[in-house]
Amino acid sequence: MSRTVVVIGGGYGGAAVAKALDEETDVVLVEPKDAFVHAAGSLRALVKPDWAGNIFFPYDKLLRRGRVVKDRAASVDPRGVTLESGERIAADYLVLATGSGYPYPAKMDTDVSADALERLRATHAELSRGERVLIVGAGPVGLELSGEIKAVWPDKRVTLIDPAEELLPGFDAALREDLEGQLAGLGVEVLLGTSLDGEPPTAPGETKAFTVPTTAGDVLAADIWFRCHGVSVTGGYLAGELAALSDERGRVRVTETLALPGHDHVYALGDLTDLDEAKMAGYAMKHAGVVAENILAQVRGGQPEAVYRPSPVPSVLLPLGPHGGVGQMPSPEEGVSLLPAETVAAYKGADLFTGRFVELFGTA
Repeated sequence: MSRTVVVIGGGYGGAAVAKALDEETDVVLVEPKDAFVHAAGSLRALVKPDWAGNIFFPYDKLLRRGRVVKDRAASVDPRGVTLESGERIAADYLVLATGSGYPYPAKMDTDVSADALERLRATHAELSRGERVLIVGAGPVGLELSGEIKAVWPDKRVTLIDPAEELLPGFDAALREDLEGQLAGLGVEVLLGTSLDGEPPTAPGETKAFTVPTTAGDVLAADIWFRCHGVSVTGGYLAGELAALSDERGRVRVTETLALPGHDHVYALGDLTDLDEAKMAGYAMKHAGVVAENILAQVRGGQPEAVYRPSPVPSVLLPLGPHGGVGQMPSPEEGVSLLPAETVAAYKGADLFTGRFVELFGTA
């Protein structure tokens, strides 16, 4: 029975699906980084550089039978992948799990973990010197960054700016009210319905006093700024008929089994998919479970029957440092279940889920 599975991308979903398939298939994981980066912990790594090593997990113990190829996909077609090195890997099954890019420091801008650690330490030194911090983008990343900064430097002046008229649109009004109260309690200034009228004159993460006008006619003064917006899907390697299945944003269409239409042996998961839901690590790992179940069914001679349907209720676990935050989950009884700061802190904020990746990557 054909059983070579090539997984393109070793992020949250890719690593999870490769691990789940390792015992019964011949898994090849293609990933350019030398270690998995737990991006959900990157903002705490920025403010606590002594803790930063906790977000990097080498791939060498992820798979027992399969192999990890440290390379980048140059071209992927229904029959396999051609790597940037020129190597060609034929595949019976393909899993597209390359996720998305995002500005540093939420995601690292290097494939080498030692370089990423040095970059975090250097940016931490810059941030420690700046008293006025401007965060451009008040989505989940910008909000988390504000909370992490305030947890370490409560006296720093932190300003969030975003063109949206409200925080976390689409979430329950009570959650937004709680979030606004916690931000006010931390002393975070939130400017909504406006944006910067041009780029700041300094690079993100560089400490140097500057002023920048807003579209509302105000002038903001800060010592350092961070960009917390701008997701870019990583799917430019798709070739031929697979490329034709992507939309204008680079996301690929998937069926309810998470296979690409017309290609029941090619799957996609995570940020790369066109699923109508937020692009979050937790969803990618749920996708991985569905994809693994379907590929195993096919390898065993059956049909792929596991399906994935996005929840109509959006979920979020958004810590504001180790002790605060807001959360929302679907509830069978009430539709929406809101989580208090104490629950968010206990469930995610305390260690940002690093423990579960210790188990996944065998680094205990």
